[in-house]
Amino acid sequence: MRAVLQRVSSARVVVEEESVGEIGPGLAVLLGVEEGDEENDALFLAEKTAGLRIFEDGEGKMNLSVTDTGGEILVVSQFTLLADCRQGRRPGFSRAAPPEKANALYEHYVDLLRERGLRVETGTFQAMMEVSLVNRGPVTMLLDSRKVF
Repeated sequence: MRAVLQRVSSARVVVEEESVGEIGPGLAVLLGVEEGDEENDALFLAEKTAGLRIFEDGEGKMNLSVTDTGGEILVVSQFTLLADCRQGRRPGFSRAAPPEKANALYEHYVDLLRERGLRVETGTFQAMMEVSLVNRGPVTMLLDSRKVF
């Protein structure tokens, strides 16, 4: 599983001109599920998402997590994070998990975050979405359950 976390002042997702998810300060998460991902990948990313210390403390240092700050999370499924752009000019998506599997793991990740007491909003799986956000910092992190950076 791959996730792009952005520290935000606010974020919103709209489907067919209707807001389906909106948060204040916290994290916007774009989540891609790869072929072969399992529940332990979702658990790894949920723990990292909830515990990653990328929010400033009283001294201006990144020492607090979204859990520590009481922040909210907006999670949007994005299979294009698994795009293979190494050859040609058209991305390949063969590494992305099939929709049924991807949706199940996406929902599992969201449930794991909620179990940690976090307020989580979501986009709509497989819908054309418009995502808007105000990236605070900017702070953006890439997490991958299969890679150590």
